[in-house]
Amino acid sequence: MANHLSFLLLFIIFYRVSAGRHVSVQDGGSITIPCSYDQYYINHVKYWCKGYDWTRCSSVVRTDHPKSTDRASVSDDITQTVFTVILTDLEPEDSNTYRCVVEINGGIDSMIQWFYLFVTTGTPELYVDQQEVTGVEGGSVTVHCYYSNSGDMKWCRMGGDCVMWYSWTLHGTSVTLKRTSKANNRKALTVTMSGLKMENTDWYLCRVGELEMPVHITVSQQTATQRTSKMTSTTQDPTPQQPSASPTAEPVQTDNTSQGVEGNMEEVHQRSIDVKVLLISLGMLVVVTAGILVTWKMWRKHKDNKAKDQTTNNSVDPFPEADDVTYSTVILQHKAQLKGQTKSAEPDDNVVYSSLALQVTTQQRAAAQ
Repeated sequence: MANHLSFLLLFIIFYRVSAGRHVSVQDGGSITIPCSYDQYYINHVKYWCKGYDWTRCSSVVRTDHPKSTDRASVSDDITQTVFTVILTDLEPEDSNTYRCVVEINGGIDSMIQWFYLFVTTGTPELYVDQQEVTGVEGGSVTVHCYYSNSGDMKWCRMGGDCVMWYSWTLHGTSVTLKRTSKANNRKALTVTMSGLKMENTDWYLCRVGELEMPVHITVSQQTATQRTSKMTSTTQDPTPQQPSASPTAEPVQTDNTSQGVEGNMEEVHQRSIDVKVLLISLGMLVVVTAGILVTWKMWRKHKDNKAKDQTTNNSVDPFPEADDVTYSTVILQHKAQLKGQTKSAEPDDNVVYSSLALQVTTQQRAAAQ
């Protein structure tokens, strides 16, 4: 009993670590399956086998021999530690369980991933326009995932994190998700990756429920011609292009930098950036304006106080309105003029006399006249 429980526990752990994936392909179509492995297995032989029973999984293609058959081929990228299997001209009879396996010399082979491939005569439940997408550094790419099944929608980097919300970052790159409805009750999940970097080159998974579709994104450096073309395109109106919803998922390279739905997503993202910049600029303008107003008011107050002090110190009214003010006028008179007025005194030549005249205010003089 204890042995059975231990086996069941190991099976559950193994199942969680290497949970299977489900892919759907239309009859006559093709698909590319990536299998990621640990660096420890770089020099090991890898193979793709078919069969629900692990003990009876028969090899289809191998990285040593045979590398290809009439409808399957395999290649190994030791730089990315991924070997890929390409299946073509699929038929309903090809629906089965498949496994990615690493051969262990002198030991039990290691299964690193298993897939259930369902080949349908109708439209697949989940498919993309193309599994191979090419972008340039600093640019953006758009992937359209068409689906009819239900479940959580995710955009994941193979072996890495996933994005589930409208806008998020994935390994330093901006990712936006948008759901739209298409004809014939088809729905689409539009994924846009902006600000691409060279290290974003990798396999990604578009997941809806239990189904997923691998998509490989290749990021290349911009050439002088592309930089010139991009500068020119900014002065012209872009021509939107509608993606061709081909359920066969043929590998096609495309540069989705500013076309179709991606252009709308990029425009929304750019508008949000412009709004943030505008708000920051307005905030700075308000702060600067407030500082200028405070400084101006302080300067005006200082100037008014200074003028008030000067007015207080120099406030002498030359025309007082008091009726009883007496003014005096000093009149220098010569001794000769005074001789005719008085004879009782003989003033000295150097004496200066003054006569006081009582004056009234301007109003009194006007009344007297």
